[in-house]
Formats: sequence, C-alpha cells, structure tokens
Amino acid sequence: MIHDRLCDSLRALILLAGLLAGAEAVAVVSCTATTSGINFGIYDPLSASPTTSTGGITVTCTLLSGAAVNDTTAVYLSTGSSGSYAARSMVSGGSTLNYNIYFTPAYQQVWGNGSGGSYYGVATLPLTPTSPTQTATGTFYGQVPAQQDVAPGSYSDTIVVTVNY
Repeated sequence: MIHDRLCDSLRALILLAGLLAGAEAVAVVSCTATTSGINFGIYDPLSASPTTSTGGITVTCTLLSGAAVNDTTAVYLSTGSSGSYAARSMVSGGSTLNYNIYFTPAYQQVWGNGSGGSYYGVATLPLTPTSPTQTATGTFYGQVPAQQDVAPGSYSDTIVVTVNY
C-alpha cells in the first residue's frame, strides 16, 4: 500500500514537472497612442482640386515584464458620423461635407478596420528586457473631394482610433 501511494505521488510529480516544462513565459506589454488630427483649413467649393491634409499617430509599447516578444500592434479608425467607410462626412449644423482618410498618399486605400474594403495599419515592435520600449509612427492622409456645394460653416467629425496589441 505504501508502495502504491509512493508510485502515485511519483507519477503526480512527473506529470506536474511535464506541465511546468511546457508552460510558456508570458510577456506583459502596455501601449499608448497619441494622434494629431487632420485639419483641412478653409474649403473652397469652387476649386477644381481636392483639399488634402495629413494627421499622424504614434504608438509606444513597453515590455513591463516577462520574456522578449514581437508585439504586433494594429491601428483601426472608426467610420465617424457617416457610419460608413465609403464616404466619411463632416457635419456643420444640418450640412455635410464628404471626405475620407487614406492609408497612403495615393488616396486609394481607405483607413478603417478592415471591413467594407477598408485597410488598417499594423506594426511589429520587438520588445526585449534590454530594449523594452519601441515606437511606431504613421501618417493619415485626408482628402475632401472637389466642388461640393456646401453651406459656409465649421465642419468637423470625430474619428475613434483603436489600438490592438
């Protein structure tokens, strides 16, 4: 009977050792983001050229504890007041001014969350105990299409930036 208990205890220790040997180290990471908005300035509805401007984002991630990790960080933008990536809208009272935010200066890839044909930004940051903090930056390219017949006013929209890491 003592022999059986000893064998059971030994099997339990071997099983526990096997489980612990297979456990992966967990990295604890914290990220912060700061943005600068897009300011289009004064829109001229008679101009034949679109109005463009840029904004930016900086994401800083820090390894707080654990083993080295390649932290993949994704940046998503909301649709704003329009509810659509097809054409975002700035609002002034009851008037709207169409615009969009793009991933590249070619103004072809709408920056969004990956749905509705939109794209999103991704960066991989190598975080190690000896180099625990890394930063990634990106640019937003905004464009207001030309010759929109809109009432004078101060137009704005609110875009929520979401950072997943």
